[in-house]
Amino acid sequence: MTALAWLIPAALFLGLLGLAAFIWSLRSGQFEDLEGAAYRALEDDEEDLPEPDKGADRSPASRSNDRT
Repeated sequence: MTALAWLIPAALFLGLLGLAAFIWSLRSGQFEDLEGAAYRALEDDEEDLPEPDKGADRSPASRSNDRT
């Protein structure tokens, strides 16, 4: 019975904490542009990626032939 005396207030506190976090996210504008977030997830931003190192793709065997 003592466990319920601790678990019920803890559950209520965590529920209120979650509700407060949700209300804060609503007021701070986290859910304003749901459509734009979906399109940004699908876009390819290849121009933002760094150029790959040309020598990194070569195997060690082919690099050892360059020294001769």
